[in-house]
Amino acid sequence: MNMRYLFSIQGEGRGHLTQALSLAAMLRRHGHQVVGVLVGRSSVRRLPDFFFERIGAPVTEFEAPRFAFDHANRSVSMLRTLLLNAAPARLAAYDRSMRLIRDRIAELKPDHIVNFYELLTGLALRRFAIRVPMTGVAHQFLLNHANYPYGRGRGVEGWLLRLHARMTAWGCDRLLALSFRPMEEDCRHRIRVVPPLLRREALTGDSSDGGFILGYMVNNGFADELCRWSDCHPDQRLHVFWDRRDRPETWQSGAGLTFHRLDDRLFLECMRRCRAYVTTAGFESVCEAMYHRKPMLLVPAHIEQRINAADAVASGAGIEASGFDLDRLVDYLARRGAATGDDRFRAWVDSAEERFIELLTH
Repeated sequence: MNMRYLFSIQGEGRGHLTQALSLAAMLRRHGHQVVGVLVGRSSVRRLPDFFFERIGAPVTEFEAPRFAFDHANRSVSMLRTLLLNAAPARLAAYDRSMRLIRDRIAELKPDHIVNFYELLTGLALRRFAIRVPMTGVAHQFLLNHANYPYGRGRGVEGWLLRLHARMTAWGCDRLLALSFRPMEEDCRHRIRVVPPLLRREALTGDSSDGGFILGYMVNNGFADELCRWSDCHPDQRLHVFWDRRDRPETWQSGAGLTFHRLDDRLFLECMRRCRAYVTTAGFESVCEAMYHRKPMLLVPAHIEQRINAADAVASGAGIEASGFDLDRLVDYLARRGAATGDDRFRAWVDSAEERFIELLTH
């Protein structure tokens, strides 16, 4: 039976958006429809053009809770985040968003909702007693898996992150936790562990060593560090993707450093051709780098990314640092060489379509 799916997506960063693109393509290959997409985002971020071009369904944006960064725009401040999202004007905006979600569900009449870690959709289902089955899909759901070690022992921040994951799971009939590796099901928490959702275009093409370092950052405060390092190492080529709208699409800073506004095709091409990858440890791009066996320097900006980084390092992906210290990466490459990872991760990723279709359509 062909089914009608509605996607709800947390729109901060790139990861949840590309996961949705991947799953939409899988469902369509098996004869199902994605009838609409709801994206929760902040007023300070714009959705990338590639998402509108490729999702193949009408997109409805709404205002959603967001992280607040410190004064240097480098790491998340939990206190500022709480104060920002609890302000009366923000709460009123979230009320309007939940009503919009309710109205779109009534209009589109989906058979099933797939929620990519978007908080307000589950709250709307509970508040308005909407009886449409919903599956949650996110790496973050591993935080509450009984056998996942990396989110424990992290104090108040860790507790708040696990609480947020539980709140985002409200309204979900089951949770599909994206993982670097297979794990047993956690029946008590309704968590099934599944492979990363990487798009076909991220998995195709030969990998090579083009001699340059690739970087990706959502937090533009790190850019100054990279500029200073590049000025001291003009012979090392760097290609860095960011989302600054006050710069040209391609902006050269010094002899070796080029900044690119986020372009998904160009990013994936650079991923296949780079020597190594520097990132703030978002789950999706770490998986893409692991699939192409690219060594990594992981520079987490907040606790969720610190957990991702610990997990990725334990999986042999690379090294972690507190800043964009590329000297450490260069030393690591000299010791380790350019290739990393093994075929087990690739086989795990390649099994995703079969697993997701079975879990979402039966």
